Order: sequence, then C-alpha cells, then structure tokens
Amino acid sequence: MTAPGELIIEPKDGQPADACVFIIHGLGADGHDFEPLVPALALPKDSHVRFIMPHAPRLPVTINGGMVMPAWYDILAMDLGRRVDEIQLKKSAERIQTLIQEQIDQGIDSQRIIVAGFSQGGAVAYHAALTFPAPLGGLLAMSTYFATADNIDLAEANRQIPIEVQHGNFDPIVPESLGRSGADRLKEMGYAVNYRQYPMAHALCPQQVNDIGKWLSSRLH
Repeated sequence: MTAPGELIIEPKDGQPADACVFIIHGLGADGHDFEPLVPALALPKDSHVRFIMPHAPRLPVTINGGMVMPAWYDILAMDLGRRVDEIQLKKSAERIQTLIQEQIDQGIDSQRIIVAGFSQGGAVAYHAALTFPAPLGGLLAMSTYFATADNIDLAEANRQIPIEVQHGNFDPIVPESLGRSGADRLKEMGYAVNYRQYPMAHALCPQQVNDIGKWLSSRLH
C-alpha cells in the first residue's frame, strides 16, 4: 500500500522554515483536520515554522465493526486501557520518525521539532517522540492515552523532553482518566509533565488553542 502522504504548511512569510511541528490526527480524520489550527495559534510574526500533518492509511477497525477508515492502528477493544494493535501503532510511529529525520536531514535542528497528536494520533506521538534517538523540542498529547507504556524502549536522548498533556474532562471517547493515567505513568518514568484539563468533550476549545500557541512559542522562541 502506498503511503498516504502529508499536508505541509510552510511559513506564511515565505522565509525558510527553522522549526517544524508535526500534528498527528485522530481516528477517521486526515491531516486537514488540524489545518484551521495553524492560524488560530497566533504564533509570533517572526516565527518560521513548518507544520506537517500526515494522513493515516485506511485500515479495518475492529471496534467499528471492521469498517475501513483512516487509522494509525486497529483498536481491538474499548476496555479501560484500550486494547490496540501495537505492531501497527509502532509501524505508524516509525513512519513519523522517518518524516522527523527527513526534516533534520533538511537542516532543521532536532530540538526545534515538536511532535503533537490528538486521540489515536496522540498514542502514536507518544511512541514516536519517546523512542526517537535525537533530542526533540517537545511532545504535545491531546485527548489521548499512552498505549505503549508497558512495551516501549525509551530513548535516552529524549529523557528531558518537555511534555504537555491536555484533556477534556467531559470526554466520552477517551475518558480523562486515561489521559491523566498516561501523564502519571510518564512522571513515574522520570519525565517532567505538565497536565491541563479543559471543560470540553473530545475536541479542542479556545482556551486550549491559546495555551498551545503560548507553549509552542515558548518552545520555539
């Protein structure tokens, strides 16, 4: 199966990018899902950030009756911790890592690369960032869970990665308890994690978008 590609948004002022933010979408969506987020972040005018939003392949998803849809991996059961196809998840994480390495090869400093993910994409972001062999600029996990916490070879290079975890406390799809337990596991593993909750469902809200913009600006100043 051919790779489904990526949506790439270059800096608006036409200047060459000196930083890169990956945003990994959730189940059933595609890279365009987060396209409207970029202008809403209100990054400083002198920011030269490239946004890359990869599209997931189409896979049959067990919890949706085997329906084929854009998915980073199969979800086998909606139990307390989510039973997922870890082989597919890790393959998707490897694809993200290949894209990250391409940016490094093009001259972007690895510490000016941020990996963000929403829901299913967040589980991929966790694995891709925490196992990447060069230090990254940050990890943003939105409305998601740490699916591979019990089966991950952590990279020493990213032991100090800044981690921002955000979740809605009315989320009916991925309960906030899963988001919080993921953040707690990371803290147990020795990572510095900032956890934020918002009065929202499985979505983004204006306050969160504002916080993301400030966090990205602080990481990429």
